[in-house]
Amino acid sequence: MDVNTPAKAGTREWLALAILALPTLLLSIDMSVLYLALPHLSSELGATLTQQLWITDIYGFVIAGLLVTMGRLGDLIGRRRLLLVGATAFTVASVLAAYSSTAELLIVSRALLGIAGATIMPSTMSLIVTIFKDPQQMGTAISVWMACFMGGIALGPVVGGLMLENFWWGSVFLLAVPVMALLLATGPVLLPEHRDPDGGRLDLPSVALSLAAILPFIYGLKELAKHGWQPWYVVAVLAGLAFGLAFVQRQRKLESPLLDMRLFKRPIFRAAVAIMVLGGVVNGSFFLVSMFLQTVVGLSPLATGLWVVPSTAATIASVLLAPVVARKLRPGYVIAGGLVVIAIGYFVLSTLDVSSGVGLVLTGLVIGSVGAGPMGALGNALIFSSVPPEQAGSASAVSETGGELGIALGVATLGSVGTAVYSAQISGALPSSLPPAVADTAGEGIAGAINAAGQVSAPVAAELLTAAREAFTTSVTAATGVSAVLALCLAVFALITLRKVPPTGQQEQTAEESAEEPESANA
Repeated sequence: MDVNTPAKAGTREWLALAILALPTLLLSIDMSVLYLALPHLSSELGATLTQQLWITDIYGFVIAGLLVTMGRLGDLIGRRRLLLVGATAFTVASVLAAYSSTAELLIVSRALLGIAGATIMPSTMSLIVTIFKDPQQMGTAISVWMACFMGGIALGPVVGGLMLENFWWGSVFLLAVPVMALLLATGPVLLPEHRDPDGGRLDLPSVALSLAAILPFIYGLKELAKHGWQPWYVVAVLAGLAFGLAFVQRQRKLESPLLDMRLFKRPIFRAAVAIMVLGGVVNGSFFLVSMFLQTVVGLSPLATGLWVVPSTAATIASVLLAPVVARKLRPGYVIAGGLVVIAIGYFVLSTLDVSSGVGLVLTGLVIGSVGAGPMGALGNALIFSSVPPEQAGSASAVSETGGELGIALGVATLGSVGTAVYSAQISGALPSSLPPAVADTAGEGIAGAINAAGQVSAPVAAELLTAAREAFTTSVTAATGVSAVLALCLAVFALITLRKVPPTGQQEQTAEESAEEPESANA
């Protein structure tokens, strides 16, 4: 056997992957599990609309804000140690959330869950890189991790609906207890420890700057998508960008940075991260399609979640198949091909009209979901294969944070496209008998139109809803059309930037692919 050939993983390593995949599935379920519980929170905890928004949003905000910090902390103190500490904290916070007696306590509990979740996500993926040395097996393992993460997001509303039909609202949080207990029991035995022996210390001012950059940026983007171009939200985005620039400048000067900016000197790393971020932007119109199913087709949130399951299954199958294909074809070709398939899916969705049923929507979603697998699976594999093992935690945090930023940017950008088209379409189609205040509410969006319809007579309400649904459908087709064009542009970008990366496991390599660019990050 060639001494340079990486060791193959055995039964112990695959069991370790199962232990790492379970909490990943749970964390992603927690991102969406509460959507169906909001009416219960309102009635049982007296949660106001603002409190409900914070209960659902603060978990994702905190995770996104702390991923970079926790990724680096895992590199410094040990990824297994951080994972087990996070699992313990997640268990305690889950019980606290389940038995919260006030909305304020539940918000605090969700924030604590976000902190714990931010320790778990980069730790699980970076440990996979530590465990699986063979590039082909590593690709398969990362695909399993990605499949669990994507599956959990889709299963969240379904699991939440089933739990709420049989138990009280707090039961959705107790799902974490047995999963984390299994991780805590088996993790010390199955998972290896790994850290950066020359990592230095955690720079606390950098932690503060990273939070000050990511939190207002994501908050501003999400609120812009919901409410349009309000000055306060624009200020939040600009403040996040300003703090982000300060963060980058500080990292360049530190001997032990929170995020080593030299990672971005690596062409493959830089290109793969860009593809992950821009891929989130491409998929930013998905939430409009989900709203179309509820507001135009007339499905309930639970039914919408169930109809999305086939497209999620298609994504999971594609994620698992992509590494196999990449053993024969260059990853850049596979990712680019997937993006072309995504574009076809969005082009199908851009043909929707008010009479379209679930069938056409499901067709477009399934086609697009098949194309999404290579970008997620191979993009992450390229990120990890292009950095030293001791920086896997930081690389994982960059990948996951980039994905969060891309999704937020996509929702804000394509949501703005949809809002602009809706406003233009609805302005001349509203019934002339509508009171000005009601007309203003209807002009804000499809949800506003549905609320406004309850304030007028039945004939006027019917005319209003018809106009609103037609305007919203046009906005959805416009946004999905933009997504299709963006996907094609990103496919070209992937072909150009990743064209020299060889198929997985092959040794063909060039200096441009493997080496950093000559200038120092501290220059």
